[in-house]
Amino acid sequence: MASSTLHSDTADLKVQSTTTSRLIALEDEYGAHNYKPLDVVVERASGVWIYDVEGRRYLDFLAAYSAVNQGHCHPRILAAMQEQAQRVTLTSRAFRNDQLPLFYKELSDLTGYEMTLPMNSGTEAVESALKLARKWGYKVKGIPEGKAEIIVCENNFHGRTISIISFSTEPQYRDGFGPYLSGFKIIPFGDAAALRAAITPNTAAFLVEPIQGEAGVLIPPDGYLAEAAAICKQNNVLFIADEIQSGLGRTGKLFAYEHEGIKPDMLIVGKALAGGFYPVSAVLASREIIGLLNPGDHGSTFGGNPMACAVARASLRVIVEEQLAERSAELGKLLIDRIRKIRSAQIREVRGKGLWVAIELNGPARPICEALMREGLLCKETHDNVIRLAPPLTIEREDLLWACDRIQAVLEEKA
Repeated sequence: MASSTLHSDTADLKVQSTTTSRLIALEDEYGAHNYKPLDVVVERASGVWIYDVEGRRYLDFLAAYSAVNQGHCHPRILAAMQEQAQRVTLTSRAFRNDQLPLFYKELSDLTGYEMTLPMNSGTEAVESALKLARKWGYKVKGIPEGKAEIIVCENNFHGRTISIISFSTEPQYRDGFGPYLSGFKIIPFGDAAALRAAITPNTAAFLVEPIQGEAGVLIPPDGYLAEAAAICKQNNVLFIADEIQSGLGRTGKLFAYEHEGIKPDMLIVGKALAGGFYPVSAVLASREIIGLLNPGDHGSTFGGNPMACAVARASLRVIVEEQLAERSAELGKLLIDRIRKIRSAQIREVRGKGLWVAIELNGPARPICEALMREGLLCKETHDNVIRLAPPLTIEREDLLWACDRIQAVLEEKA
């Protein structure tokens, strides 16, 4: 495998290093400090490779939190975006556009859901699902007005709006942002008995990530999702799967819920739905649920715009036609097996599904991520002691093994 560093002469590197420092200083001075990024300043990217302003290249093992499952700047998605950008980019929903109906139909054909509510960010899609669940609870289930409850899980991550952090169990996400919204019950993740016990006549929905990504790629016990779906059906409760990060091929299936042969009442998608080119998200459900919305009930100036739809259509075609879910299943086994063979006192546990793997450490993960960056591999810590590995699904076997060699070298050196 080629070296992770592109050659430059010493004088160039000195100038470019100054550029890096200057850009970091500008960001720190003028930008909000709500992120703690690794100190690599990205200039361009292609496929699985990222290039910084100093001319060095890195293998991307984060894939923008699964937003670029198709790889950076995929040529087919790029072409769709360029073509649409020359025609029309935005009309708002005041008018119809020729891309939205095709997006709806293709997404329905792919997933089997009858209707789609298009939005932009993943958080917006979650908010939309919460609103739909409550409206269904009042209009269909007959819950008394103002009494609807939605059950969620500990360690969840569904976004950062006021309503969503109201049911977060992460103290930092809530600190300084109260008062919080009521109407949510929190239960342990992976505990079907707790779900059954929490349901009341006022329960409208159960919202869950099939695999909790931000919490550290936490995988529930086998059969949990199927049992949870059955419990919801028995109690006339909507089962809502947040597959913003786990969906669209990441776990070795198109959606993570497919591993247990179920179909949620509502599905939330985003991130890779646009292949990293544009913020596109959606809620998918039956006509009975999404059909409850009337003109004026909900909306978005950008949601369902022609640019978003054209990009999303191309992104979905790439996932299906390049068999990225199947690649994730095959290469994911290789990645997990290879990481589990590393012998290091640093490692507490290795877990994952498809090309979505967590290395839980006995100590802080940030120094390991920084050491891997110096070796030409980019990944990111979560919850202090977990390294999350999630390369683009287009990664080649040779590049995957190259990354594993770097991970092994760093972990064994730090042991």
